Amino acid sequence: MHRIVAVAILALAAVVSYTAHAEVLIGVSAAMTGRLAWIGEQGQRGAELAVADINAAGGVLGQQVRLIAVDDFCDPQQAVAVANKLVADGVMLVVGHYCSGASIPASKVYEAAGVLQISPGSTNPLLTEQGRANVFRVIGRDDAQGVVAGNYLADHWGDKKIAILHDGTTYGRGLADETRKQLNKRGVSEAIYQAYSPAKSDYSAEIAALKAAKVAVVYVGGYHTEVALMVRAAHDHGYAVQFISGDTMATEEFALIAGSAAEGTLFTFSSDARRNPEAAPVVERFRAENFEPAGYTLLSYGAVQAWAQAVEKAGSLDLREVVASLRAHSFDTVLGRIDFDDKGDLTVQSWVWYVWKGGEYVPLE
Repeated sequence: MHRIVAVAILALAAVVSYTAHAEVLIGVSAAMTGRLAWIGEQGQRGAELAVADINAAGGVLGQQVRLIAVDDFCDPQQAVAVANKLVADGVMLVVGHYCSGASIPASKVYEAAGVLQISPGSTNPLLTEQGRANVFRVIGRDDAQGVVAGNYLADHWGDKKIAILHDGTTYGRGLADETRKQLNKRGVSEAIYQAYSPAKSDYSAEIAALKAAKVAVVYVGGYHTEVALMVRAAHDHGYAVQFISGDTMATEEFALIAGSAAEGTLFTFSSDARRNPEAAPVVERFRAENFEPAGYTLLSYGAVQAWAQAVEKAGSLDLREVVASLRAHSFDTVLGRIDFDDKGDLTVQSWVWYVWKGGEYVPLE
């Protein structure tokens, strides 16, 4: 009887062991609720389809991949909490976080646990300047984005009154400061530089002050929800001011909030992966599901692709070997062919100008 029980226990242990290694867990973290939930959905949908496609092709190293989605609310403390949850769940990779203010504190948790982090949306330079070997991103940095924006302001509005606003977040203030730095480097000084409170429902007072100061162009370092409300308020006040912002404007929700006032708003973002031939089949499948893969959707998909290819090239899920693989190889993704440098940044960064026109964003001609 004891022998039968012992055999049964060994058999059960074998089943448990096989189950534990039968799938590879990865996580995706972004703001799934709250004012940035629209962008969080982009990241989640991109990662979900990438995992489905990888599994349909046989998985990674013969194992199926399972995705765990968590909500960090774009909040530093919540980001650390969900990072610890993902680590406890046993994930090998985290696609995230979206907000720089969430990615940076979470990266410490992942480093300590030996988990790879690839962000599809965090642009603050500090994320990869910390020197954490486990951290990568598939989007450019704000010290490059800010140079592009600062030069554009100097070239087109150097003789006009320029206002630079920011929301005080790691991302918003960081981008505004990089833009201001380049503008000043070009010999142009802004008329106004100030912070605004995020998550308000109305920015009429701020717009009235800018109008009274005769500001011709406003550069905003912040998220699309507040910029949309500012644009709308300016339109309602009959104030023909040019709004310019950064990568967070790449979401349909901006136009839904701003309405017709969105027309003409300028912003910088990565090269639109929806136009890449490599992305065509993926874009088609998203659209068949009545989901437009705008903004960070394909960046998230590409992050999972790069990881899966790095694992296959390394022949291992071991963090050190996967990191070495990410740094040593090029990867063919929906974003095109990408390479990473020793910091975990893309070796080639392309910031492109877009304009909102007819309810969608298109490259500025």
